[in-house]
Amino acid sequence: MRHVILGLLLFAGSAVADTLSGVDVLFLGEVHDNPAHHARQAEIVADVQPRAIVWEMLGSEVTPRITPDLIADETALGAALNWADSGWPAFSMYYPIFVAAPEAAHFGAQVPRDAARAAMSQTLVEAFGENAARFGLDRPLPVGQQERREALQMAAHCDALPADILPMMVDIQRLRDARLAAAALEALEATGGPVAVITGNGHARKDWGAPALLALAAPDVSILALGQGENEGAAPDGGFDLIESAPPVDRPDPCEAFRAR
Repeated sequence: MRHVILGLLLFAGSAVADTLSGVDVLFLGEVHDNPAHHARQAEIVADVQPRAIVWEMLGSEVTPRITPDLIADETALGAALNWADSGWPAFSMYYPIFVAAPEAAHFGAQVPRDAARAAMSQTLVEAFGENAARFGLDRPLPVGQQERREALQMAAHCDALPADILPMMVDIQRLRDARLAAAALEALEATGGPVAVITGNGHARKDWGAPALLALAAPDVSILALGQGENEGAAPDGGFDLIESAPPVDRPDPCEAFRAR
């Protein structure tokens, strides 16, 4: 049974559209392999009917292929997006989001693996390019935040990373946050909004993720961020406006592969 934690309101039916009326950009966080999270994203997209959807999972080179006619065919859409080779969870989990707003424009915000690797030997300004300063990439993080983010990267990689690589891992996350924020702003300017952003909880966090960088770049844009956790687990951290919870996924221990090495 889905529920909302921290005393926040669970939206149902048309109440979503009413509550989110006037919000320019809605960040819909997820745990990537949880199908209930994607079902909830699809529900909200169906109610809000955003004019644009921004995808962490897609590059800007493939999103122009998406049309209402292509959305009508799940197999053809997945093939057009090269989803099977993308490394993301099954397309069947994400497909209902496309169907929920078939007339929406789509924008890709993915940082390709080769670009992420290249960023490890560049400054963030060099990696992002023009307008990097607008998204705060020309300045270091506050010391406390840098330390927290490095600790999160270490934990996410099962305490198996060399300490000297952690700052670069944080930089890559900042680069991904900035790409999402820039794509959301591009989508808003192109369509007038509202815009829905489909991304992981880490990038959707309002304290330092993509919403924070969007707010820095465009203070007049109204933003709402939803974090989605799993029942019995810790609530997603990050200053979310809304936090919801769904049944957990039965998944193997992600640290087994690190221990095996």
